Amino acid sequence: MSEEKKQNKKEDEIVINEGENSIEISDDVVAVISGMAASEVQGVAEMAGGFAGGISEVLSGKKNLAKGIKVEILDNKETRIDVNIIVEYGARIPDVAFEIQKRVKKSVENMTGLSVLEVNVHVQGVSTTGVEEKVEKLDTKKENEKEEDKKEVKKK
Repeated sequence: MSEEKKQNKKEDEIVINEGENSIEISDDVVAVISGMAASEVQGVAEMAGGFAGGISEVLSGKKNLAKGIKVEILDNKETRIDVNIIVEYGARIPDVAFEIQKRVKKSVENMTGLSVLEVNVHVQGVSTTGVEEKVEKLDTKKENEKEEDKKEVKKK
C-alpha cells in the first residue's frame, strides 16, 4: 500500500488501541450508529441528507442509515458528530434536539468506546405530511356537521 493510501485510510478510521493489537473503527460506522440513534427519537420525521444521498438511496433501494450525519475525527479516541434532521410539525424542537444529543452520545460511546465531545443538531426543515391529512379530516367532519344541522332545521 502506498503512503498516500495509508494516510487516507487513517483519516477515515479511528484506531482504539495502538501497538501489536489494534481496533480500527471507520467513521462510517460511527455515522450509522449515530443515524440509528437519532432516527429513533420521537419528533424526528426524517434525516436530512444531500441530493447525492437521496439519489443513491433510490438507485440502491437501500436506506442510507448514515444519511444526514457527519463525523469528524479529532484524536484517536475523540469525535464530533453533526446530525441534520427534519422535525415533525408540532414537535418541540429543543426537546427533540436534546434527546438526539443524549441518545447519539450514549450509543456511540457504549458501542465504540470513543469519547464524543460534541453532538451538533441542525434542523433543516419541518415535515407537514401528517398535518395536511388531519386538516382534511377536520374539514370533512365540519362539512358533515353542517349538513346534519341543515337537516335538523328542515325537520323543525
